[in-house]
Amino acid sequence: MTQNIKMRFDVKVPMRDGVELSADIYMPDGPGPFPTILVRTPYDNNGAIGKAKLSAQRGYAFVAQDCRGRYDSDGAFYPWHQEANDGYDTQEWIARQPWCNGHIGMTGGSYLGLVQWLSAVHGSPHLKCIAPRVITSNFYDSPNYSGGAFQLALNMLWGFGRLGRVNQNVAHYDWPELFRTLPLITADEVAGRDLPFWKDWVKHSSYDDYWREVSIEERYDRIKVPALIMGGWYDLYSKQAFTNFNGMSKHGGTKKAREETRLIMGPWPHPLSTSTKTGDIDFGPQSKIDLEAIEEGWLSCWLKDDVDAKPDLPPIRLFVMGANVWRDEHEWPLARTQWAEYYLHSNGKANSLLGDGELSTEPPGKEPTDQFTYDPDNPVPTIGGNNCCSPDIMPWGPYDQRPVERRKDVLVYTTPPLEADMEVTGPIVVKLFASTSARDTDFTAKLLDVHPSGYAMNLCDGILRARYRESFEKPKLLKPRKVYEFAIDLWVTGNLFKEGHRIRVEISSSNFPRFDRNPNTGHDPGMDADTQPAAQTIHHTKTHPSHILLPVIPA
Repeated sequence: MTQNIKMRFDVKVPMRDGVELSADIYMPDGPGPFPTILVRTPYDNNGAIGKAKLSAQRGYAFVAQDCRGRYDSDGAFYPWHQEANDGYDTQEWIARQPWCNGHIGMTGGSYLGLVQWLSAVHGSPHLKCIAPRVITSNFYDSPNYSGGAFQLALNMLWGFGRLGRVNQNVAHYDWPELFRTLPLITADEVAGRDLPFWKDWVKHSSYDDYWREVSIEERYDRIKVPALIMGGWYDLYSKQAFTNFNGMSKHGGTKKAREETRLIMGPWPHPLSTSTKTGDIDFGPQSKIDLEAIEEGWLSCWLKDDVDAKPDLPPIRLFVMGANVWRDEHEWPLARTQWAEYYLHSNGKANSLLGDGELSTEPPGKEPTDQFTYDPDNPVPTIGGNNCCSPDIMPWGPYDQRPVERRKDVLVYTTPPLEADMEVTGPIVVKLFASTSARDTDFTAKLLDVHPSGYAMNLCDGILRARYRESFEKPKLLKPRKVYEFAIDLWVTGNLFKEGHRIRVEISSSNFPRFDRNPNTGHDPGMDADTQPAAQTIHHTKTHPSHILLPVIPA
């Protein structure tokens, strides 16, 4: 007994296949039953002790469970695919316990968030709410294949530490060398690992039933409880936070799920509101908010029927960078959005920061193409952005992009200084008309806010593997030298470009090691040890008007 709390450790919870998962249970030392908070984690349930004790002091039972095959739980760990059934079975077990009043809520971020979405699909009548932070809607789109390109650094840094029952030390690796492993499917072996899920991720390079099994996007109508979604503009799931919000608000399985789901989006990376500073930029004291207090009110409302505790939240509360203010919204994209096409222009020499690339709302006429060579053996390096989960190896957030803009294989297009403030908040897409000498290659794009000092702040970026230009399910190789239209998804942002700042777009073919290198051979992804350069041509003419589509929010 500690501080009027009762604790039971390593309680075995049986799953439908006979495997037993280990749970630690905390509850008030008094008469129950109690509303119950469930956290399921692959990172050791001891990490939840502080939150568990505080929750018990507030009148909850708190169950912290190790996921299958991790720490004290039996079975074999395989990411994602077993969490739906295990989560549902755990909820049903909890509801049968005498200390539970039948009201269960779930909390947690990242993997602790995915277990909430996946189990909620099963519709346990005892699950009353979820509060998932920083997690995806579709495991193909992120964390695995963004635009069809493999999110290399993330999957190595996370996956290679999940070899067995406990986390493995991966600090000793020569990461720059390991990231360059070819063929990619052998990287686990090169790292001294034997990871079946790594090989499955690489083999399933197209969107198929393997990924569909763990996608939430096709199943929002089966989720009957409201969700408190939390995300960050520089998180690796920034776009997916809005996808989940829209999915629930439009297709949730009950009126309550549709009308009561909420989203908070701040200027944060994966850990969310732990600092006012992300990357190079300090967004000010107002950027840091008490998410724990908001979550406590949310849980109290839905688990204790305490309507007065319900957080005063609009459907969407988002932070506008640049202005550094919070704003309440009701839909995504914002209904008042004015979509503006900003076109790429040059006299054929947009290569690097010193080139002649321009960006404007004036459609192009007859202009020469821009050309560069993409060499997989000399890729454009990643500097910040929506990375995870080892910031000492892969820094996240906004950083000055001028070091990469000095390269000849990076095309740079910039507006003149703005004559007035201009807010861009919403989903970002680049429509690129391009040709290549290869049968398959990648094209990348990045949106930046250029300060009067010249500092080039990355806001969001994207990539498209050319074979997936029409469908992520049915890849189709290119005809060399033919001009194609590529829609590059740069995900989302919310930023005020201040008067005197400039809007910039970068175009290239690599962002490494955030994404794996396309070898340009046209062979099966992940299986190739060969590479070859690709001659890239970017078109911006009346018939091929390459542009970025910006969601401009009127003042």
